[in-house]
Amino acid sequence: MWDEITEGAARESVLWKDALRPESERVLAPVFSPLAEQRFALGLETIYEGYLVHYGTPRLFASPDRDVALLLGDYLYAHGLVRIASSGDTDAVADLSELISLSSQLRAEGADGDGPLWAASAALLGAGPKLDDARAALRLRGDAAPLDAAARGAAGDTAVDEALAAHAGLRA
Repeated sequence: MWDEITEGAARESVLWKDALRPESERVLAPVFSPLAEQRFALGLETIYEGYLVHYGTPRLFASPDRDVALLLGDYLYAHGLVRIASSGDTDAVADLSELISLSSQLRAEGADGDGPLWAASAALLGAGPKLDDARAALRLRGDAAPLDAAARGAAGDTAVDEALAAHAGLRA
């Protein structure tokens, strides 16, 4: 999975190639894909890496230039969505679009809740409107508890705790 992300990016642009961390510095640890169906792992981790490029400590990339980092994060979002779209699951694409949008809103507002949002989105990826009310609770009231409960109900406490701990270590 990691080679597919890094090698694909390096083939796309010399800017992305130059932004790659040296192999010895890469963190090859999935965060939220263990909560999802295996068929979504590559796309989900690609999108999460884009999120980390924008808002955290990326595992695979380290761009010294803020403008390049912004473009690289957008590239990773787009390629992750393409990878998910290739599964033919339009509900999963819609879920990830909501995830990217709401994550960006939270970060712009300096609000918490992105961990449970990522966990629930991964655990219920492709479930359609099941997360609508829980996402609305976060968007409108800053209440991440319904998302946390949904993630734990779908993937179990241990898996969610591990994902949230890993996310906390990468979040800026």
